[in-house]
Amino acid sequence: MEFTDDVVYSLILIFSVPLGLLVKPVSSPELKKVVCTVVGLVVALITIGGHIIHVVVVTIVSIVIIRVVGPRKCHFCTFVWCFGYLAFFRTCHYFGIPKVSPLSNAVQLFVTLRLVGLGFEIHDSCSELSTKDDLDEEKELWREYKYISPSAVDMFQYSFCYIGQFTGPYYKYRTYHDMVNTTSIANIPSIQEMLRRIKDVPLIGIAYIFFSYFFNITYTQTEEFYDNPFWFRLFYMMPMFIIFRTRLYMAWILSECMCMTIGLGAYPRASKPKCGQGPTDLKEYHKCMKSEKPTEYDYETIHNLSIYGCELGRTTKEGLRSWNMTVQYWLAAYCHRRIPNSLKAYRVAITMTISAFWHGIYPGYYLSFLLVPVILLAEDSMISAFRRGSHTQQKWFDWACWFFKMRGFDYMCMGFLLLRLDYTLTYWKSVYFIGHCVTVLFLITGTLCRSKSMDKKS
Repeated sequence: MEFTDDVVYSLILIFSVPLGLLVKPVSSPELKKVVCTVVGLVVALITIGGHIIHVVVVTIVSIVIIRVVGPRKCHFCTFVWCFGYLAFFRTCHYFGIPKVSPLSNAVQLFVTLRLVGLGFEIHDSCSELSTKDDLDEEKELWREYKYISPSAVDMFQYSFCYIGQFTGPYYKYRTYHDMVNTTSIANIPSIQEMLRRIKDVPLIGIAYIFFSYFFNITYTQTEEFYDNPFWFRLFYMMPMFIIFRTRLYMAWILSECMCMTIGLGAYPRASKPKCGQGPTDLKEYHKCMKSEKPTEYDYETIHNLSIYGCELGRTTKEGLRSWNMTVQYWLAAYCHRRIPNSLKAYRVAITMTISAFWHGIYPGYYLSFLLVPVILLAEDSMISAFRRGSHTQQKWFDWACWFFKMRGFDYMCMGFLLLRLDYTLTYWKSVYFIGHCVTVLFLITGTLCRSKSMDKKS
């Protein structure tokens, strides 16, 4: 019996969620790391077979780079190596190597994030310590709760840990280290948090099944589809985006539950943990770790999805920040903020290009991602020009902004689903490139009206 990729993803997630409850009570850090690594290797071998050699190669070479180059340059060298190998990985069939499967691509994507992030963590650990005063309390807290100095074996085990191997979320090495080494982790609540998080899955699943039954992306690749009237072609991207996002919603929620059952990303609420980053108030974190009183924990560090932000967020920026949040953190922390000030005006475009390349080499990714900076500019200009007046007027503007935000995502989603240049452009042409036209119209209108408003004030 041959399983589809979606079925395999589902089985992996269903298997991984309860597995965490068995691994969590293991008291030995070394045994816990071995178990997580062995499970990751076995699952990868079963699902992607010989393609695992790509993951092994990129991991071992990255470890060698980090050890040889050292903290000062390892982040840059690891970034270049991992993304360079990603280009080879996706084109290896042109060199006589078997073409990679979607499942192997998923594993490669997340090991790339982990290894590049690891290089940056090591670089930042040493940089932070060197810039702080030796007697500074902050330096001591940083050394205890943020600093990392993993061995080669530690780095390999982190890369192959089964948690988030296929679907994310991305988590830092320090988060993994804390999960493995925190002695009290077995007492941190998991079930209640997991049940609270998973309660939306049945409704999301029903929506996914319902829309998948009536709509299919392959229909847009037929001549028959383009015989339909304009309104139908325009409408079709809405259910396609519903299918796209509900499928990912289910995967990401179950991935968060996978983290919760093993205690990954559990930090005291008082330490103000943030998505991807971990605890941000190290003084409070230190107090909680040393206190014998009961501590309230949360899993904000591995929080990967805000359905409310995706569905009801007013702006495109809010929608993006609520979607695949740990990867958004990775892009912000290791790409956007690292771009020199001389290229500040191009930070969003460069970050979106890196994101598109990480997702794949299909033109549809780039056509969609590179529309994002223009949409953000248009949105900001319209908000500056028109979001004023009474509370009621601002409310109506916000609803209009939300409507166009969702239609923008509908439009860009077609590039993600159709992937090929000809398929994507054929569909967008059939709806008269309405997404591009409306975006440019809003950008021009907002810019002109904002300029007139500023002239009047002056």
